[in-house]
Amino acid sequence: MLIHRMHLDDNYVVLDINSGAVHLVDKEIYDLLGFYDGTNKEETIEKFSSTYPHKAIMEDLAALEDLQKQGLLFSPEFPVPDTFKFEPILKSLCLHIAHDCNLRCGYCFAGTGDFGGHRALMSNEIAEKAVEFAIAGSKQRHNLELDLFGGEPLVNVPVVKHVINYVRKREKETGKNIKLTLTTNGTLLSDDIVKFLNDNRVMLVLSLDGSKATHDHMRPFAGGKGSYDAAVKGFKKVIDSRQGKNYYLRGTYTHYNTHFADDTVSMLDVGKEISMEPVVGTDEPYVLTEEDWPTLDKEYEKLARIYLEKRRAGEPFDFFHFNVALDNGPCVAKRLAGCGAGHEYFAITPEGDIYPCHQFVGREKYKMGNLATGIVKKDMVQYFRQMHVMKKPACRECWARFFCSGGCHANAELANGDIAKPYEYGCRIQKKRLEMAIIVQALLTEDVNEGKDDLRPAIDNFKFQVK
Repeated sequence: MLIHRMHLDDNYVVLDINSGAVHLVDKEIYDLLGFYDGTNKEETIEKFSSTYPHKAIMEDLAALEDLQKQGLLFSPEFPVPDTFKFEPILKSLCLHIAHDCNLRCGYCFAGTGDFGGHRALMSNEIAEKAVEFAIAGSKQRHNLELDLFGGEPLVNVPVVKHVINYVRKREKETGKNIKLTLTTNGTLLSDDIVKFLNDNRVMLVLSLDGSKATHDHMRPFAGGKGSYDAAVKGFKKVIDSRQGKNYYLRGTYTHYNTHFADDTVSMLDVGKEISMEPVVGTDEPYVLTEEDWPTLDKEYEKLARIYLEKRRAGEPFDFFHFNVALDNGPCVAKRLAGCGAGHEYFAITPEGDIYPCHQFVGREKYKMGNLATGIVKKDMVQYFRQMHVMKKPACRECWARFFCSGGCHANAELANGDIAKPYEYGCRIQKKRLEMAIIVQALLTEDVNEGKDDLRPAIDNFKFQVK
């Protein structure tokens, strides 16, 4: 597969998969590209002779041939870069500050905080060792990311403050640039904590599932009371205090709220930086079903229309999954390997155990070592490192492979018991929202570049770059 066609209403877009060029086209060219493959010109002319005027077909094919010569259409595969032959460099680390939580979310992959084990809090000593593990593993790399995670990390505020202070101290001593992120349900965001997080430049991921009814249904306190009011109070406090920057409202939709576009829009009453993710599970009642798919398919289209409408009306909001860069983007290695779980990204438990990522925590066969011993399962590191998108049979034939990077390893393992076999339902959702993202960005580019021909790269010079 060398190209992929997609459309929303009367907007038609074609992606050249290997070069990354995006073309906003008319219906005629869109139809031609459903048959024309760069080699069958005469057959294409014959097939469409009774549908479109001969002159128009010839002009269209000439334009397509020109794009092909430029390497912007039907471009060939590029080789896998040598990056994967080298020793991995740690780029990001997730510190499980607390295996405990004051909420009892119905879909929590972390077992409401205990990750299938026992409730525990990380100590200052383990937190410091985790930071040193990250600094050492990052080698000469200047940028490093540390995520403070739970459960709910703010049930362990003393260690949150300690590790942030320690990171800022070591940042100065090492000359590194360390980005900190904290994920919270918002119910424990006191004025003191908000000021501390702001003063220390901590990015926040704020868990909010949409409307009050939707949120309270799946995210109650331990006693059963809904957490929406307490969460929103904390979220508004912190968002206002940082002038609406450096945060994301992250929601989860389930079988119970498949009309998630409305929940996404309701989140705009709280903040403008939004992400909405599908729930993942096996046979739980909240898991998305085949019967849900037609609704989800239409909901992403609905959300794309709302996104464009509000942007054009001067009321923009940011939807994380529509942020596809058409004029630039991650290097080839990043596009092939995704998040880097298991070789560039790890998670550390309160006891100091090392796992490939936060979602693998509690799956004992994926325990890779401990901060006291370092990583002992070197073969597992290499297994994750080599399991990039071009090594997965299902991914090699997929048009979205350079955008999704093969999907989430943890979800694949949960669904199929094998990180090499992608989670099919998740793939379907990912491809739909990618289509909407690419169309949205192409149309926004057209808004900026009015007056160009109907057939053109949405961004003329976009190609995958090896960095």
